[in-house]
Amino acid sequence: MAVPLSFALNRMARASIVLSLLTLVAFGLLAIWFSKKGEEILLEKDSPKIVVDEIAGFLLANFLSPLAFKPVVAAFLLFRFFDIMKVAPASRAERLPGGVGVVMDDLVSGLYTFLTLRLLFFLGLL
Repeated sequence: MAVPLSFALNRMARASIVLSLLTLVAFGLLAIWFSKKGEEILLEKDSPKIVVDEIAGFLLANFLSPLAFKPVVAAFLLFRFFDIMKVAPASRAERLPGGVGVVMDDLVSGLYTFLTLRLLFFLGLL
């Protein structure tokens, strides 16, 4: 689900960077709300059944990338790496209360991925 949404967001960015940034922020805020509600319903902290946080993180990770196979695979692998490793401050962000903690560590991982991809594009490696 994250990949097609990411492609749609990146296509939107071609037409309007402002609208795509607003959409990205809105999705992040909705992800926080849904994550909080998910925790309340499931009665568990950061349940693996809640995946909207991963989608929000990947949308940021792959933001403004070309709509091609290599960049999306690189974004996915890098995002999973950073999400699993919980490189600081992602590890601290995860401890924030409620939906904010559920989503924020994924957004930090997404930001690391976004920046790494930009570097790979700049160096001509992607």
